[in-house]
Amino acid sequence: HKSEFRKLANYIFGGSAAIITNTSFIVGLGSAGAGKGPILGGLLTFALADNISDSLAIHLYKESEGAGIKLPFFASALNFFARLLTSLSFVAIVLMFSVPHSVTVAIVWGLFLLILVSYLVTKSRSQGSLSEIIKHVLVAVIVIALSRFVGYLISEHF
Repeated sequence: HKSEFRKLANYIFGGSAAIITNTSFIVGLGSAGAGKGPILGGLLTFALADNISDSLAIHLYKESEGAGIKLPFFASALNFFARLLTSLSFVAIVLMFSVPHSVTVAIVWGLFLLILVSYLVTKSRSQGSLSEIIKHVLVAVIVIALSRFVGYLISEHF
């Protein structure tokens, strides 16, 4: 049972960055008054460029550990696909809802996904889940709040 959680954690470890980035992006641009087009363009850019660069960083890190060829490639590919699927779920939210509703739905979806990922990762390490989930959600809430604030500043000054 424990090894199943470890395997699952390997697939989702990159998801937390994608969750917070995409949620914050929608909130920040929504607060700045951006329309669906710019928000979708940014989300799709993140889905490709940010995810590829993050996956490359993981690949290089694994290579620097002397992990051979297969493990760095496998870790990079899993990270990329976890982040890509996460990003595409946020694209779907923006496509389905108006921008103001997308902001609300993205926050709820993002926090749900972050709680799920945090739970699975803590279980894979046999750690207590609640304190770790609270820490991760607190970080996400701070980043989301800062993104909203920046969005409002942009809408006021530009």
